[in-house]
Amino acid sequence: MGAREVREQRHRLARQEAARLGAEGIHAVALTWVDNAGVTRVKAVPTSRLAHAVRHGVGMSPVFDVYTSDDAIAAVPELGLGSPDGDLRLIPDLDRLTTLAAQPGWAWAPVDRHDQQGDPHPGCARLFARRMVARAKERGLEARMGFETEWMAMRPGEPPTPSTSAPAYGMTRIVELSDYVRDIVQALAAEHLELLQIHPEYTPGQFEISTASADPLRAADELILARETVRAVTRQHGLRASFAPTVVAGQVGNGCHLHLSLRHDGEDIFRGGAGSHGLAGAAEAFLAGVLDALPALMAIGAPSPASYLRLVPSQWAGAFQCWGVENREAALRLVPGPPDEAGSANAEVKCFDAAANPYLVVGAVIAAGLHGIDAGLKLPDPVQGDPATTAPDTPRLPRSLTEAADRFAQYEPLRSALGESAHGAVLAVRRAEARQFADADPERIASAVRWRY
Repeated sequence: MGAREVREQRHRLARQEAARLGAEGIHAVALTWVDNAGVTRVKAVPTSRLAHAVRHGVGMSPVFDVYTSDDAIAAVPELGLGSPDGDLRLIPDLDRLTTLAAQPGWAWAPVDRHDQQGDPHPGCARLFARRMVARAKERGLEARMGFETEWMAMRPGEPPTPSTSAPAYGMTRIVELSDYVRDIVQALAAEHLELLQIHPEYTPGQFEISTASADPLRAADELILARETVRAVTRQHGLRASFAPTVVAGQVGNGCHLHLSLRHDGEDIFRGGAGSHGLAGAAEAFLAGVLDALPALMAIGAPSPASYLRLVPSQWAGAFQCWGVENREAALRLVPGPPDEAGSANAEVKCFDAAANPYLVVGAVIAAGLHGIDAGLKLPDPVQGDPATTAPDTPRLPRSLTEAADRFAQYEPLRSALGESAHGAVLAVRRAEARQFADADPERIASAVRWRY
């Protein structure tokens, strides 16, 4: 089927979907993408305009490639970034079109960004993730990914107060907020998101959900859908949800951990191999690539100045560049899973948070892992216990956004995978936010980003 026939087929499908949504009382569709600062941006169209949006796209300036989290512009003239000129087209992905359970009358779809001629925009993070998934598949590798998402449900006001002071992981917190938690479960189910678990977390008012593993692109889409659904349900209950890495200075913050597994030609290579702890050779090299790249990956997965308030040793945040088997202090944690549960073995990257663009996260992790395979990297010995005390020579991950940006700038495999324009845009945003908060105390940093993500 040629390109024109594909476009016509998509347009017909969009008309059908618009008719279906209209019959269900859906009046508008939110079309979202995530910028390099990790903020989910949107343009919405009436349901009757969905087919037009699919065929022609919705206009949006490319300047958002260099927006910071406070809506400033970190222009890079030498790369043509930050100019008022130009236009892009936002093309909805109908495969992910979803009726929003917590926003009556609304539907949602993520978009890919193309230029006016229909060519892929080099700064589109979702297309970057799609390219990296395809690159892995060319080698017979199928990645599966899923996210753990943490947030704090807070009462309105400044400074905000927790919705509950019940104990960490305690049933009392579920009892006090049982209607709220139930409504989140029901809303996610209505959106056909497979929820694995939901529970109270460590900090007062903090909760976490885990969604099922999926194709990496779908996993990133589902993270955005789940997060905005939680936000909407939270508002319905008179509360506010903060996904920021640090909500209150000095307290344990919110992570957004990435879980990943690999198959090679259909075979699970996280189990039964001859490498470290049952990993097949390609799986070990992939994880070794991720571990090697972690200092640079922090600029992708921990992209806010507030991220580095969260990354404190001995708080299970993954502040050290090491790996371990079921070690919650290691930045890269191998989870063997129950031996009788097929496909349960996975690795968890613990040092990432929800300020990150999830499409950049999944794409960059795949790129780092493939580099590990190409370079034949091996995992070092795993770390047991808290590396702060049991392995004091273990290198710390970057302690500031400036340091992470420096490592990102120097790491050629990510520059090559992203391309000069996208790499330059990410770096410009990181440098701008690092400068903005260079002299800020923790409380100012936390309050500035508390409601941005």
